[in-house]
Amino acid sequence: MTTEELLKKVRKIEIKTKALSHQIFAGEYHSAFKGRGMAFSEVREYQYGDDVRSMDWNVTARMSAPYVKVFEEERELTVLLAVDISRSGLFGTKGATKRAQAAEIAATLAFSAMLNNDKVGCLLFSDSVEKFIPPKKGRTHLLHILREIIEYEPLHNGTDIGGALRFLSSAIKRRCNVFLISDMLDVEKGEPRYEDALKVAVGRHDLSVIRIYDPRERSLPPVGLVHVKDSETGEGVWINTDSRAERAAYEKWFRSVENATEKLFNRYQVDSVSVSTDEDYVRALMALFHRK
Repeated sequence: MTTEELLKKVRKIEIKTKALSHQIFAGEYHSAFKGRGMAFSEVREYQYGDDVRSMDWNVTARMSAPYVKVFEEERELTVLLAVDISRSGLFGTKGATKRAQAAEIAATLAFSAMLNNDKVGCLLFSDSVEKFIPPKKGRTHLLHILREIIEYEPLHNGTDIGGALRFLSSAIKRRCNVFLISDMLDVEKGEPRYEDALKVAVGRHDLSVIRIYDPRERSLPPVGLVHVKDSETGEGVWINTDSRAERAAYEKWFRSVENATEKLFNRYQVDSVSVSTDEDYVRALMALFHRK
């Protein structure tokens, strides 16, 4: 992709997602995420009725008089977009590829955060952390994030969601709103491989998952003998899609992976939505915001 083509694509996405952020998501985003934490403001002398649990015992000892810590609602938040850029994101049979859909969703969330005067950062990952852009404010910064999501060529092919979550847990010390945008196809024997990292991340941050899938991943069309290749491992296999048994076996496997993923999210109370590559993501994001 040439620089001119990239700029045109970035501009097109900016116009669309910025309009959505202004017209639809600004109020929903603000309502969902405002005041999600309390920040230390000052220390003052104890007054009748103050909660004794707020006592600052160090200051009290120095001043020989009771002092309490005062906290105020945090208005400025930090948003972190964790975007899966593994090779499976290049798949798409209808509408767009999974990565293109992820880029639009990430842009919409970023512009919504900007309207709320929040800082925005970005983590691009495959089976390793490919690029980390620390949270900052401003349109120029957001466009830099968007360009990276669209243009960045991963150095690795696989997916390691656990590694990305562990990196976030160590790199971002202050609690923030993390949007994990991925197809979540990081499983072993049908079970998610990232449970331990998810558990830690949920304890440190407000985590939301936006799972992107393509309709053809859920069911196979009857088109005869097909060679299917895993874009991440390079392994291939021949499948007779005319066989009802083989199609049913595949659909059963994919449903089991989805069910295992949903059970994991429910276990740790992770808000999540699923978005297809051939559908409008507006309703899904609205539903996510309403759950907050």
